Amino acid sequence: MSIHTLMFGWEYPPLHLGGLGVACQGLVQGLLKNGVHVTLVLPHPHAQSEEHDVISPKEHRIRTVKVQSMLNPYMTTDQYFQQINAVSKEMQQVYGSDLPQAVTHFTEVSVELTKHTSPDVVHCHDWMTYGAGIRAAKYHRKPLITHIHATELDRTNFHPDEWIYGLERQGFQAADRIVAVSNYTKNILVEHYGIDPAKIMVVHNGSSEEHLRAPQKLTSLCGRKHAPMVLFLGRLTLQKGPIQFLEMANKVRRFRPDTQFIMAGEGGMMGEIVQKVRELNLQENVALAGKVSSAEARKLYRKADCFVMPSLSEPFGLVALEAIAHGTPVVISKQSGVSEVVGHGFKVDFWDTDKMADCVLTILREQPLANQLRTAAPRSLQYLRWENQAKHVRSIYEKLIR
Repeated sequence: MSIHTLMFGWEYPPLHLGGLGVACQGLVQGLLKNGVHVTLVLPHPHAQSEEHDVISPKEHRIRTVKVQSMLNPYMTTDQYFQQINAVSKEMQQVYGSDLPQAVTHFTEVSVELTKHTSPDVVHCHDWMTYGAGIRAAKYHRKPLITHIHATELDRTNFHPDEWIYGLERQGFQAADRIVAVSNYTKNILVEHYGIDPAKIMVVHNGSSEEHLRAPQKLTSLCGRKHAPMVLFLGRLTLQKGPIQFLEMANKVRRFRPDTQFIMAGEGGMMGEIVQKVRELNLQENVALAGKVSSAEARKLYRKADCFVMPSLSEPFGLVALEAIAHGTPVVISKQSGVSEVVGHGFKVDFWDTDKMADCVLTILREQPLANQLRTAAPRSLQYLRWENQAKHVRSIYEKLIR
């Protein structure tokens, strides 16, 4: 049975800032391989347009509808205000002069541009798109799926912007089904949003198929292994735990002073991180790499002896799967969805930086153990291919449209 889904998203590679775009791309490609036709609606800073992109070798196509908008993932009200003030008054009227107006603009235009589509189901990702999803589902009289990758509680350490929290709750209540990326996230929806657990389906994120076989670790030209390297890769925000990473680094450095700590990513906490590095006297051990490309990230994964994900509240954590796929042992937060699917790695509470440091030192010290983790951990990824995860989503579609 062929199914057509009208999907509203925030971002899609190559234009993306975080894991949501990567997850959206993986899901879309997986749906196409499962016989689902996708019309994907995205905010875009330039002209409204429609285009057709070849997505898979089998010539399946995704139809992309771009809505003129300055919305970006993870944007706060203040960040939008700063950005919109940089454009002309005329364009401010087009985009919306504040974040609520921008979301309303995206909702109205995206629904209008997709009235001629004939979807079987409407599927929307995270809070910025829930208004569009609700209106489109009502217009087309079709079932609504809201997909939650990260709640406002995750992003703010449970001190939410009440307006965003309200939009999320409205989307959850209006949905016929909710797809949560982990049981961790499902529990948050039940406990903090009052959602019926029977309405929530858990579909873990998948792993990119091209990274399923872990490569050999990089060595120096003279044949000796590089100095120990520990990697952090993610947005520099409270949610991702960069301060906890630095506190862990300080404790590891006491026992392994030659260890290098690479922090790859950008975000609003950069100034605070630089100050913390100086406070802990870690200037010789910590390198701030800034935003890295996918190719640069792959090189970092392969070179790292250990990857640490100390997130305070992580709905999933695709970066951990990427590290594992590249043969890098991982230390991950127990407060994460990915901890539900990783069987071979260290799991610690984000606040327990003593334990975190002990796990890192164990990996650096015990090479037989590190090699075992490099070999065993990637095997679990074969069950998390996006094509398989998309099959679960298609099954949800089928049950709704019967």
